[in-house]
Amino acid sequence: MTKYPAVIELGYMGISVKDPDAWKDFASTILGMQVLNEEDADRFYLRMDNWHHRIVVHHSGQDDLEYLGWRVAGKPEFELLGQKLQDAGYNIRVCDKAEADERMVLGLMKMEDPGGNPTEIFWGPRVDLNNPFHPGRPLHGKFLTGDQGLGHCIVRQTDVAAAQKFYSLLGFRGDVEYRIPLPNGMTAELLFMHCNARDHSIAFGAMPAAKRINHLMVEYTHMEDLGRTHQLFRDNKLDIALQLGIHANDKALTFYGATPSGWLIEPGWRGAPSLDNAEYYVGDIFGHGVEKGGYGLDVKLS
Repeated sequence: MTKYPAVIELGYMGISVKDPDAWKDFASTILGMQVLNEEDADRFYLRMDNWHHRIVVHHSGQDDLEYLGWRVAGKPEFELLGQKLQDAGYNIRVCDKAEADERMVLGLMKMEDPGGNPTEIFWGPRVDLNNPFHPGRPLHGKFLTGDQGLGHCIVRQTDVAAAQKFYSLLGFRGDVEYRIPLPNGMTAELLFMHCNARDHSIAFGAMPAAKRINHLMVEYTHMEDLGRTHQLFRDNKLDIALQLGIHANDKALTFYGATPSGWLIEPGWRGAPSLDNAEYYVGDIFGHGVEKGGYGLDVKLS
């Protein structure tokens, strides 16, 4: 039976980096991801569960987001969503088998979202149950993925209304969840959208940004693993942009730390399920104070 043609999770992402070795060490020993080196000389893979990979790390040196991969349930949904996008006037390209094989999926289409972020829709990811996930450092639990996908990210948009229209067409729901007063008297509005039980998988606002990606949030199932990650940031003197705190929207305990590429990672724990009923907040429950500026989140959240 064909399901509604809609995205169901953030399945994977691609990033480009200038220092692959720094990223291998950061992802494994700090975050606990598994580094997978294969025959590709220009990339390596990061695992968070039994999928072949959740993150592709390209050696192309831009230190930015290369693409986001959004999953649909199967081929019928893939074809229906592709037709829906074409009918709405979006420029999509259905990829050949070679490109799908490169992403290790059964079907793939590519496009850009209204902010120019490379966007991919796919079905049928490769899942390696024959090669169980082996974390790069000991974990008390695991990464929270499953039907909630790899996590969430905030990306650059110049036209928030156009971005909301695009992601709504993909099957997302959501609206403004934060209205943050700024020192200059203006108000920053951040829009969050979900496609599954995770509070949000994509978020954006009309804010200037040097990079496509502001941050990626990854979630642990155990608070002990979040605490250990925070301690490793401290021990290794890695920049923490926002201190530990709990968000008002997703109720997750998180902090924001710098990656080797200069954008942020948000390790977290205990995110609340998504809500279809809109509401907004003017601050966090506690914490998330600015510790290190210059990472695009220099706002007072509590």
